[in-house]
Amino acid sequence: MSRATMNLTGARVVAPRLSHLSWLLLAVALAAGFGLPGVVASVLVLTLLTQAVIGGMLAVGVGFLIRQNGVVSFGHAAWYGVSAYCFGLLLRHEVLPAELALMLALAVPTLTAFLLGLVIVRVPGVAFSMLTLAVGQAFHEFSMKAQGLTNGDDGFAIPLPDTLFGLPISAVQQPETMFVLCWSLLALVIFGLYVTVRSPFGRLTEAIRENEERARFIGYRTVLPRAATYAISAFVAALAGLLFALYNGFVSPEVLHWSLSGSALIMAVIGGSRLLWGPALGAVIFFFLKDLAGNLTEHWPAMIGVTVIVVTVLMPAGIAGTLAELAGRLLRRTGGRA
Repeated sequence: MSRATMNLTGARVVAPRLSHLSWLLLAVALAAGFGLPGVVASVLVLTLLTQAVIGGMLAVGVGFLIRQNGVVSFGHAAWYGVSAYCFGLLLRHEVLPAELALMLALAVPTLTAFLLGLVIVRVPGVAFSMLTLAVGQAFHEFSMKAQGLTNGDDGFAIPLPDTLFGLPISAVQQPETMFVLCWSLLALVIFGLYVTVRSPFGRLTEAIRENEERARFIGYRTVLPRAATYAISAFVAALAGLLFALYNGFVSPEVLHWSLSGSALIMAVIGGSRLLWGPALGAVIFFFLKDLAGNLTEHWPAMIGVTVIVVTVLMPAGIAGTLAELAGRLLRRTGGRA
């Protein structure tokens, strides 16, 4: 019996099979994504929803890292921006076909994050957060200084091809089509992360998060699983960055700035990282609150700050966690099973 199938007490861990309800919820989520553009007639609302879903994917990556490794990243915009820049530069300089550039734009930040993770996950707590911030700002400064490569602060338009995997690229420039694509990918990402956390690997990383010293004492290697978790969260952020590049057809150093990492962290806090879909809910709330507050006052960040404080004090598990708890209570009162 391999160590991957053992828990910290030595008992056998068998990853439970996915229930029919899990597959049903995935089907419902995908169907909702396809049906929503037909219900929402406003192009502005659809555009905002598309941006929220892309931001939600970045927040899900941050939330997954918090949930599994118990650490906070202040530099996840690095993997978001590296993916966008990698895709844009490969097309700008006609190095590879668009399909290969797309795959490389996902592989490069994921592999880089894994190799970097082998070093920085050894540092606990606030020091880890500061290291991720430093890494993110290093990429940002490089994009600002490398004028000949990245066009500096002005950024550059991405010369998108006419077709991508046989589909017209004009489709992803439309909010209706792009929303469906982003929503579907977000649903699949959350489902994939759900499968991951229920696997022996997910149980192991949770055990390491709770007591890394004990995990080492009974023979587990803790650095590799933690680095792999960091790489998975970076992949999710890279996918969000790639979608941003496809939708906007433009990339600039803003996609690497620490403020984007901070916004993603705020989304994760508002929604709650205990549930995998919590940060995505937080992103939707964040974007609509930002749009509403921005129309009322130029001091909208203050309103976002107040929201974060209220959620942190009154709902420590985030809005998603609170909703799940209320739903569980309702089910128990009605004789159901939470």
